[in-house]
Amino acid sequence: QVQLVESGGGLVQPGESLRLSCAASGSIFSIGAMGWYRQGPGKQRELVATITSNGSTNYGDSVKGRFTISRDNAKNTVYLQMNSLKLEDTAVYYCNANRQRLVYWGRGTQVTVSS
Repeated sequence: QVQLVESGGGLVQPGESLRLSCAASGSIFSIGAMGWYRQGPGKQRELVATITSNGSTNYGDSVKGRFTISRDNAKNTVYLQMNSLKLEDTAVYYCNANRQRLVYWGRGTQVTVSS
């Protein structure tokens, strides 16, 4: 089992920045790709960004150029740096991790962008 705990969410104004963190614990050996997804009010869960164990990244179209995903394998932590936040970035942000053909999810952290 892999446990994921997200942190760093909050309330910000448009144009501001936030950094989310997701710490993995438990059976962390051989964790592969990790990622961030989000679900806004009345919307389906969507891809934000993913990162493989060797650092290859992929981003959803709506966040390209504004968000950066990174990973510290020594700390078993994945980060999401979010810049130039927009109202439509408001959502619950979920971390996930892939390990041995299973996908694990955190409980999410709320990000609210409001003026």
